[in-house]
Amino acid sequence: MKALALLHLLLTLSVSLSTSNHHSDGSSGGGKLKGFTADLIHRDSPLSPLYNPTHSRSNRVQNAFNRSISRASTLSRRAGFTTKIEANIYEVPGEYIMSIQIGTPPVKVLGVADTGSDLTWAQCQPCQNCYKQISVPYLVPSSSSTYQQLSCQSKGCEALEESQSACDSQNTCHYKMMYGDRSYTSGDLAMDTFWFGLTHMKNVVFGCGHDNNGTFNENVSGIIGLGGGQLSVVNQLNSVVKGQFSYCLIPHFNDITNQTSKIYFGDLAKVNALNVVSTPIVPKEPSTYYYLTLQSVLVGNTSVSYERSFSRNKVVKGNIVIDSGTTLTLVNPDFYSALTSALTDAIGVQTVQDPQGLLEVCYRDLELTRVPNMTFRFDGADVELPATSTFLEVQKGLSCLTIVPADGLAIFGNLLQQNLLVGYDLVNERVYFKPTDCMRHVVG
Repeated sequence: MKALALLHLLLTLSVSLSTSNHHSDGSSGGGKLKGFTADLIHRDSPLSPLYNPTHSRSNRVQNAFNRSISRASTLSRRAGFTTKIEANIYEVPGEYIMSIQIGTPPVKVLGVADTGSDLTWAQCQPCQNCYKQISVPYLVPSSSSTYQQLSCQSKGCEALEESQSACDSQNTCHYKMMYGDRSYTSGDLAMDTFWFGLTHMKNVVFGCGHDNNGTFNENVSGIIGLGGGQLSVVNQLNSVVKGQFSYCLIPHFNDITNQTSKIYFGDLAKVNALNVVSTPIVPKEPSTYYYLTLQSVLVGNTSVSYERSFSRNKVVKGNIVIDSGTTLTLVNPDFYSALTSALTDAIGVQTVQDPQGLLEVCYRDLELTRVPNMTFRFDGADVELPATSTFLEVQKGLSCLTIVPADGLAIFGNLLQQNLLVGYDLVNERVYFKPTDCMRHVVG
């Protein structure tokens, strides 16, 4: 019970002055809303409702890697790849938990913050077929004075893909989302008031799920969609957050017990000052994903061209997705071979096998000083990554490269994003990177 009580206090939001259309509780006065911030709790943090204290660190690392492969398979298929990725189904769809409130009066919702999803949804009563939920209550639409079901002619319903929507005889719009072979949610498409701390936003479209099942965890209510599509929270709140959000991910396998990563919205999300680089977001389908263009990777002083390592063609724009919900980074197998050849030559000591058989470049008692920095050269942005980002101790004394080969969608995962302030600007279609000590990062 103490853990649940602590959970209800986790969300610390920084809220500036309110706008005329999006009011706070009135205590802030009458200026402009600058933005807000929230805790982004890694699922394996002791502060997370999903934390399993019986798991060892190596258990948590291996489970995160397995979830990466499962998620990559799902993302690849949605992007149109006929992938050969072999994946068991693990809990989906992301790695970070975020707390908001929905309705009037507000009801707490614990959702997986997912840059690979657009629609926010939560379990609602009456439940036709819901997974067990224990940390927070189900939403009850009839108890919210601001809840509205949406018609089939509504803009929200029209924003759904054809395969994701249906109408009934009462002209009510229904949604259905598939996340994997055993995970789905379906219910009514609706609008209600969303609360971020004291700040509330009216008429936000979301899914009120009456039939949800698969591999969702009993300690979360649903999904908070942070993708690039029309129905994502970021785009729906555009008048306030101006299409901007950013996050700063702390190293989450360092057994940190009292600190979380942070996510920022609106003006607070701007990535300013020195050492900032940016790269274009490339418009591609599905619009949910944030496609970037990776041109090459510099391993020490050796440059490895991305697509030229497996194709005679020039680099194709939008050849990799940046995703906070995938732990590992996945790249084309031929490029991976060229990359790891340059890396192992530079390190100059004998590799060993990963006992789990997933990672290919591992070392026993690796001295990180032997590992050259890697610079991911995106279009217009060189992002230099130290050895502490590219290698992880997966078992005591065994460190492995957290980049793996995959024949589907290429994904720039969250381990490589640690200690970077990563900003998304959906209006100007750019992603920003700034080296940052995320344990100490404070937004003024």
